[in-house]
Amino acid sequence: MSSQTTPPQRPKLRTRQAAAYTGLAKSTLEKLRCNGGGAPYIRIGRIVLYDPDDLDTWLAAHKRRTTASDC
Repeated sequence: MSSQTTPPQRPKLRTRQAAAYTGLAKSTLEKLRCNGGGAPYIRIGRIVLYDPDDLDTWLAAHKRRTTASDC
């Protein structure tokens, strides 16, 4: 019988913690939430939470090798 272990789930981050995690300003995450284009988030009442795995995926999707596509 094989026993598979699931990786431990990392705790969710509030906006200020997510900003520190990503290196972005808290206000940038708030603007991206309103205007679109930001990382997926969870809203429970007034509380906004980010899953670190979602932040990692979102950051990886914005990785670039050259600035040519930005010009």
